Amino acid sequence: MNRCDWPGDDPLYIKYHDQEWGVPAHDDQRLFEMLILEGAQAGLSWITILRKRENYRAAFDNFDVQKVARYNDDKIHQLLQNKGIVRNRLKVNSAVTNAQLFLKTQEEFGSFDAYLWPFVNGCPVKNNYRSLQEIPAQTSVAEAMAKDLKKRGFRFVGPTICYAYMQSVGLVNDHLVDCFRYHEV
Repeated sequence: MNRCDWPGDDPLYIKYHDQEWGVPAHDDQRLFEMLILEGAQAGLSWITILRKRENYRAAFDNFDVQKVARYNDDKIHQLLQNKGIVRNRLKVNSAVTNAQLFLKTQEEFGSFDAYLWPFVNGCPVKNNYRSLQEIPAQTSVAEAMAKDLKKRGFRFVGPTICYAYMQSVGLVNDHLVDCFRYHEV
């Protein structure tokens, strides 16, 4: 069975690749979780975040956007003491700010899903890459998404993070063409 090379032989990475990466997501809670995790990943490897994912879920009330949006200074201080997550003040603060903005975006569009999917005309972009070297770090669509999110006040949403987000929630299918998941997603 062929799969993309990037998960290597790490069981956690393989599970993520085989079950989640590139699968179109329309659930706002999952979209919020991945937005926060992708922002936390900035400057780090994705496997680092995957290994901390359960700690993030516990620390951030299972990514309940309503609860995260109400976090106060005491809760932020508590999060910054949590060794199970990335204890970067800017990233933790941005998670709270992004939760508040996520709610505003939901209110404006009816759901975050309704805001997000028009960036790809409602249908996942199916790329045809044969090697990891062909996969871009960002695209013009990711740049447009980053620009719009930043205009709305979101943080840790540059074009590279947005493209990784697009991959993780299935707005693009960047599985290599010989990967068994390519046709499945």
